[in-house]
Amino acid sequence: MNTGKNNHGFAHSFINLAQARLGARALYASDDFFAPCERMLQASEAVFIPGKYDSNGKWMDGWESRRKRGPGHDFCVVRLAFAGVLHGVDIDTSHFIGNHPPSASLEACYSPKADPDDSTDWIEVLPATALQADSHHLCTVDDNSVYSHVRLNIYPDGGIARLRVYGQVVCDWSKRDAEAPSDLAAVANGGRALACSQAGFGSSMHNLNLPGRGVDMGDGWETPRRRGPGHDWVILELGCVGKLTHLEIDTAHYKGNYPDRVSVQAAHLSDDDTD
Repeated sequence: MNTGKNNHGFAHSFINLAQARLGARALYASDDFFAPCERMLQASEAVFIPGKYDSNGKWMDGWESRRKRGPGHDFCVVRLAFAGVLHGVDIDTSHFIGNHPPSASLEACYSPKADPDDSTDWIEVLPATALQADSHHLCTVDDNSVYSHVRLNIYPDGGIARLRVYGQVVCDWSKRDAEAPSDLAAVANGGRALACSQAGFGSSMHNLNLPGRGVDMGDGWETPRRRGPGHDWVILELGCVGKLTHLEIDTAHYKGNYPDRVSVQAAHLSDDDTD
């Protein structure tokens, strides 16, 4: 386990499996008196609104529990959008100053058919880690197991603006009909973007294979204007080896800035191929 600003490659290479838009859900929090745990899973950056209060106190964009007066600690159980191998987490305390937890840890389990209960065996994937106020805490996870749920423990109480759990979706293709058409690039099927020539305007190559259509121009992959020779490109790894029969290239919301044309190349690489 490593923490620090220099260990955040996983945030670029993998998607956030704890994103509400993709289907992740906060199932239970031991306490969320000041701010509901669901806010912690929003994809947008946390905001602070001066002077905004609700019936329980200052409105905060995240999950916040009340002050704990006895022993123990607070926790929140999250069902990930897709089961996968976890590579890193971002425990974000943005705008929580004086009410952030001093430390936090993360546990995980694999329970694809039912949500965890009191009999669930949790595996610690991130030991108790010191947290700072109003900060991102990027922590790598060194574990090759597949997990479907995580439990964030905060010690003893306080507020977390965002929880992001970056990982590789694992799809069990042995249980799929091999003859049925499948979107091999879809994130739900284990597809992922590996690299791109460049990206700009808040866009990301990881938006290309998300479910549904883009909601706006920021919900796609867009590059800065190219003023010299060459072209832009992106490499996608398919979730499974397959025979390609159809391609869909969607330029929704791109009007004066869509590409003039595209081409697609494919390759079949073995586990021994490194280039």
